[in-house]
Amino acid sequence: MSQTKSAAGFVERLKLGSEGAYAILWSDLVALRRNLPNYLIATVVSPLLYMAAFGYGLGGNIKMDGMSYLEFVIPGIIAMTAMNSSFNGSGTRLVVDQIHWRSFDESLMAPVDQSALLLGKALIGVLRGAVSSIAFLIMAFIIMPTLHVNLLFFSSLALTCLVFAFLGVLSALLARSYDDMIMFTSIIITPMAFLGGTFFSLNFLPPALKYVLYLMPLTHASICLRASILGQSTPYLSILAMIGFLALFAGGALLALKRKDA
Repeated sequence: MSQTKSAAGFVERLKLGSEGAYAILWSDLVALRRNLPNYLIATVVSPLLYMAAFGYGLGGNIKMDGMSYLEFVIPGIIAMTAMNSSFNGSGTRLVVDQIHWRSFDESLMAPVDQSALLLGKALIGVLRGAVSSIAFLIMAFIIMPTLHVNLLFFSSLALTCLVFAFLGVLSALLARSYDDMIMFTSIIITPMAFLGGTFFSLNFLPPALKYVLYLMPLTHASICLRASILGQSTPYLSILAMIGFLALFAGGALLALKRKDA
């Protein structure tokens, strides 16, 4: 009997948490829906330029890990697009809410659990990252129809978007000004975009440097998405690493929120 009550209580808390997260997400979701065409154009242009410059320009006759460079670089660009869109979609939006609109304090006073509040703020980044990545993938399919999309791809993409959305939330909670957010992007996100296995194989690097780059979540995101799109074996270690990064960033964001709300 007590187990039944505990299960019912857990389901009820889960329901309330999901409703609270959706309530937090709703305003950001409305804003995204209103500006979706402009958002798609703005976020797809850069990945297409990267694909044209690196895939066709610099790497037109290059082989990388036994495949054409274009095949190699497309999954990396998808990972980078998911990272940038998810991070900026959650982090930049939260910084604006905190510093410009001062509306985040109202969210803190709402009868919503803190974990649900964080999830709602992160989910807008997940949605933005998924929309941008899938839009670019559709264009990549037109150029290279031999790419594979399977359950591993969608799982890896969702995990990538979650990791960087929570990293965006964490950085926004730690930032005290726009300059702090810009500095974080400059010293963490931008180097990761170019060093995280996006445009080159880590197999060509010295072992010491390679192990350092494995400490970057984008490296594992690139590995997972590349394996799924190219039909390679499932990289279980990279999936576990991504789950670890997700737990680290989500836990850090929760601690930062508790400290902010204290």
